[in-house]
Amino acid sequence: MNIRHLTFRLLQVFVDVVQTGSITESARRLHLTQPTVSLQLKRLKEAIGEPLLETQHNKLVVTQAGQELYRICQQTLANFSEFNTFLGALQEGQRGHFSIAMVNTAQYILPRLLGPYSQSHPNVDVTVEIGNREQVLRRFEQGADDVYVFSHPPSLEHAFAGRFLRNPLVLVASANHPLAHKSQVSLDDVMKERFLLREPGSATRMLFESFLQSRGVTLSSSLQMASNEAIRVGVSSGMGLALLSRHVLPTYDNSLVTLPIAGLPLESHWYFIVRNDRHLSYAALGFLRFAEQQLTQCLDPQWVSNDLAQLLDALSDQPH
Repeated sequence: MNIRHLTFRLLQVFVDVVQTGSITESARRLHLTQPTVSLQLKRLKEAIGEPLLETQHNKLVVTQAGQELYRICQQTLANFSEFNTFLGALQEGQRGHFSIAMVNTAQYILPRLLGPYSQSHPNVDVTVEIGNREQVLRRFEQGADDVYVFSHPPSLEHAFAGRFLRNPLVLVASANHPLAHKSQVSLDDVMKERFLLREPGSATRMLFESFLQSRGVTLSSSLQMASNEAIRVGVSSGMGLALLSRHVLPTYDNSLVTLPIAGLPLESHWYFIVRNDRHLSYAALGFLRFAEQQLTQCLDPQWVSNDLAQLLDALSDQPH
């Protein structure tokens, strides 16, 4: 057998002729001429090296070799039919895998989107990476993930970005703090307090320091803490004040209050970021399409800022 001369088209023609028992009928079904079908069968016979069909009493009869080839062809073509179904689901984002890396604060909001997505796409595996801004930036620079979530986007020289959620930053204090019940608090009042801050490079810290610099003031006392949760608990315990994303503050927590200060809250946004110099999986693209359509159903509509259509338009021009 000369396997190099076998093609799927030859096998498809052979299977159809066996099933119809007629070269003429197969030619009609396959939209081919009768001589073309006969030529295909001849080429298949030459590639196999054994007669596959014989004419007996004006009827086509399948030889023993032909019967075995027919059985194998049915299995092979059925497997490729299953593969074609799988491929269709993959290209529609219904199967596969993607990874998403997010900065720590995003873990308070992204599960509300990832949960419904996973329920509607049970055959897609999602890997979630969480870290501080420096760690996620490193993953972004390495191209380690499909999608990234930042509240302060990195350089977009090699990436596309789409806003999806407002991220107001508010100044919070313990409910027992002397400033907690004032109708208006001045910046001078709070500058005397200790502030609980994230690590240098944190987007929240960068925005806060820029806000203070624009007003010509500096902090008198600060304490660095590793996570938003630690800061939230620290503020609640009276360790100091902090600028936090409103999304970090549970609605049921009465131990914290937001201080009313002119110029606050600071307005920022959450972004989905996708590198434009690497292949984006169909599953990741499917997730972004789901997000674009379901943001207001999954997240609080008052904070939604949906610019994902522009991101998807940019990605539609990329090869997949």
